[in-house]
Amino acid sequence: MIAGIIGATGYAGAELTRLLSAHPKVEKLILSSVSYEGEKIQDVYPNFLNRIDSPLLKAEDVIASSDVVFSALPHAVGEPYAAACVKRKIHFIDLSADFRFDDDEETYTAWYGKNYQFPELRKNSIYGLPELNRQKIKDRASLGPVIIGNPGCYPTGASLGIMPAVINNLAGRTFNPYRRHTDRLGPVIIDAATGTSGGGRELSRSFHYSECADSVTPYKVASHRHCPEISRNLDAMSSMANAPSCMVIFTPHIVPMSRGILSTIYIPLSENWRVSAVRDEEGANSHKIRMPSKNVVDLNNKIKDLYIDFYKNEPFVRVLPNGVLSSTNKTRHSNFCDISVHVDVYGSTLIVITAIDNMIKGSAGQAVQNMNILFGFKETDGLEAIPMPF
Repeated sequence: MIAGIIGATGYAGAELTRLLSAHPKVEKLILSSVSYEGEKIQDVYPNFLNRIDSPLLKAEDVIASSDVVFSALPHAVGEPYAAACVKRKIHFIDLSADFRFDDDEETYTAWYGKNYQFPELRKNSIYGLPELNRQKIKDRASLGPVIIGNPGCYPTGASLGIMPAVINNLAGRTFNPYRRHTDRLGPVIIDAATGTSGGGRELSRSFHYSECADSVTPYKVASHRHCPEISRNLDAMSSMANAPSCMVIFTPHIVPMSRGILSTIYIPLSENWRVSAVRDEEGANSHKIRMPSKNVVDLNNKIKDLYIDFYKNEPFVRVLPNGVLSSTNKTRHSNFCDISVHVDVYGSTLIVITAIDNMIKGSAGQAVQNMNILFGFKETDGLEAIPMPF
């Protein structure tokens, strides 16, 4: 099989190049770059020296010669190439946001400031979170060329941490700040931290070393583009559970590391799952915090077992044993999502911590996983690397 990459010299494109060059079913790579057209990928990334010497061509040349095309281009750029791939009857896997919202152009336009160029392409597209839409991807592929809207990095880690709770009706309510939202669950609160590669290869002041070193900094508070994507995923999960949808509060942070995302997720438990309050000997009004009771510990183990069962057939989701916490150094350079499950001391809130490599499971690796599903390959092909231990 011949795989093409448009935008091969950005961070995501370079990771795609690295992963696909070792894929057992990929016989040849064809690469494109507007910025470095005519050069070779090894001239831009010397780590490919003597391994990949593919010249960087025009995007049209990549599409004309490939069996599948990956697009690692900025938002609102790749639709014409998707249209060309559909015309050629080949699959197109897009790493931008252009196909993450299906036919909901209103939401896409509100958050990305662009309209769809080819709205009709959405009849060929599917949101590519495998753990949520694997069967839909397979079903769509059986009908002809598919456009995969590869998920964003933050939504990947957050959605995988939330999915078992929502689909199994664990999520409940805490407060409802707006009267019109009284029928909704939550809010589910997500605090997430990313490495600087999440900002891409182009220069941005907030990602300069002197700006982000020795500091943890929130950014785009209450206005990050990945919030509506996470919200849509929760709506899909709620629909699967025949439950009300969940409100989401999402706050991202930059941390001084090159790659990885750690998401700490707070999910209010429903009445059926909460530990009933127990009055201690000092009375109902005592505000002292005790160690977790046996009931809380038992609930924690019960929910962890539910997560283990939910993901037992997923090759890239690891629910960690008691005493092991999710951390980015345990998933670095791998397609794994690690999940640790905790219940707060009151037995009222589920705390789920997920860790992914933002450039692999959060981007290029997940795109390769989607390719494997589309072509009926073993889903782990090209993605079997063990995370780097340090």
